[in-house]
Amino acid sequence: MELDPKRYAGKRLLRHEIPLPTTTLQQALQHHHFKQIPAIRKEKSGSHCNRCNATQPHLKLLTCQICGDKHLYCRNCIQMGRVSACAHFYEWSGPEADWPRHDQPCAWEGTLTTHQQAAADAIEQAMKQSGKLLVHAVCGAGKTEMLFQGVTAALEEGKRICLATPRADVVRELLPRFQHAFPKVTVQALYGGSLDKTGDGQLLLATTHQLLRFYHAFDVLIIDEMDAFPYHADPMLHFASEKAKKPRCASIFLTATPRQKEKRQIAAKTLPHVFVPLRFHGQPLPVPVAKICFGLHKQLKKGNLPKGFTKWLHKRNNPTRQLLVFLPTVELADTLQAEAQRALYPFAQKIMPKTRGETLISTVHAADIDREEKVQAFRNRETAIILTTTILERGVTFPSVDVAILNAGHDVFDEAALVQIAGRAGRSPADPAGEVVFFHEGRSDAMDKAVQSITEMNRRAKRL
Repeated sequence: MELDPKRYAGKRLLRHEIPLPTTTLQQALQHHHFKQIPAIRKEKSGSHCNRCNATQPHLKLLTCQICGDKHLYCRNCIQMGRVSACAHFYEWSGPEADWPRHDQPCAWEGTLTTHQQAAADAIEQAMKQSGKLLVHAVCGAGKTEMLFQGVTAALEEGKRICLATPRADVVRELLPRFQHAFPKVTVQALYGGSLDKTGDGQLLLATTHQLLRFYHAFDVLIIDEMDAFPYHADPMLHFASEKAKKPRCASIFLTATPRQKEKRQIAAKTLPHVFVPLRFHGQPLPVPVAKICFGLHKQLKKGNLPKGFTKWLHKRNNPTRQLLVFLPTVELADTLQAEAQRALYPFAQKIMPKTRGETLISTVHAADIDREEKVQAFRNRETAIILTTTILERGVTFPSVDVAILNAGHDVFDEAALVQIAGRAGRSPADPAGEVVFFHEGRSDAMDKAVQSITEMNRRAKRL
């Protein structure tokens, strides 16, 4: 009996996740190719889920539909499949996976700026030494391209690499870029709804939730957008990322907006870091402008677009730029959908004068089953305007857009979110000066801090 270690090594899987007949799995257990681990372990301190480490109150009693007994199951990670006390995880204990050593695997032929190269050198060094590094790079600095040098060196040494990010949209955007950069390497994407479920590639791009399936799997773990929801505030995902690492593993963290915890560690010199203050094209970040709209809340509640917003649309510096309109809630996106089709259609036609129809304007949010297609249509300039929630605040790149945030003082728009949203504009060398406008009925601390943060990053960039 021969099983491919690459298919199973570095994972803890439930029985239904192993595509083997029962007799084959039993033989594998007898040959010590797999070992069984209780799905829920009992300790003196209480019971723990062996996938996400959750305890009470996340562990609940339930009559099991499989065995008929009443026992604990984990609600904390149930979206990854139910973990019950009567079940087991199967962990590979056979021969180690032998990942290939690649000779010159990177096909990317671009050139890094001075600041990008300094970051790329630091990343490569951290990967070689299995160290830890925070890369603080402004939105649009080219973080992905900075990784290529280190990833190349790791692949040349036969290491296994995972780049994890909190959002599936980012995984989908990164996949073709890495496939193009590393054409001879098995690059896979894992996220809810992804077609490929095997997770046996040497270079994996995954949502941070998918890390729950892995155990001592990776020589290099890169956490992209480490400050993003839900990763930064979810202990389960931090546990998953630590569990997915091999005992000796490089940890690379990428962010444009470090949280206070990381800022304190940087100041105390307890977290190695590198700062990239400039976008790859060398132009400053667009600084948001705040515009007060009296009666904004009332107008939005009625399903009307604020007059200040439409007045700005008439005066935009470049009326041919596509438009990203950020809204604080899904409910508001649904409320404004009909009004947007009517009121924004003239502006959409200025952006795309040869295109007609309702596809000029679309609405996207996390629960939208057509989200991927709508975002791609916007990227292809088949759509002029998108109304979106914070689902598109980060990790997506459009070459020439203006950005408007309606009700920018809402609690959902914290400082990090506002900086990231502003970072969608001005990303192209051909059009680095996109407009960013905060429409509000009362300035929030987050708005002021976001503007201060962007201004400070521009100041540091200019000084350098």
